[in-house]
Amino acid sequence: MAEILVVDDAAFMRMNLKKMLEDAGHEVVGEAEDGNKAVEKYKELEPDLVTMDITMPDLDGIEALKKIKDINPEARVIMCSAMGQQAMVIEAVEAGASDFVVKPFKQDRVAKAVEKALSA
Repeated sequence: MAEILVVDDAAFMRMNLKKMLEDAGHEVVGEAEDGNKAVEKYKELEPDLVTMDITMPDLDGIEALKKIKDINPEARVIMCSAMGQQAMVIEAVEAGASDFVVKPFKQDRVAKAVEKALSA
């Protein structure tokens, strides 16, 4: 079981992802709706893993990923993106993302990404 921080600007996406993660036996210890809050919550909660939406207001997911990696170079972050954002996904992986999942989320893909990130 991992402690996970879920970051997405859409409340229903956070809810969906939280349910999938909890169904897979993990604990969602926090949620954030933008990159700035994600960085604050990461410092506060020190989760095992973060799921990070790429497109968000204020501070996007890639910038938030970089800030989290500055805090903890070992941080495990799975990026979440809508279809057709391949360039952003590549940028996220180059910035240190463990993996990425494409929306709409599929339970088995989310579970595999989490297992892969936690075993890295």
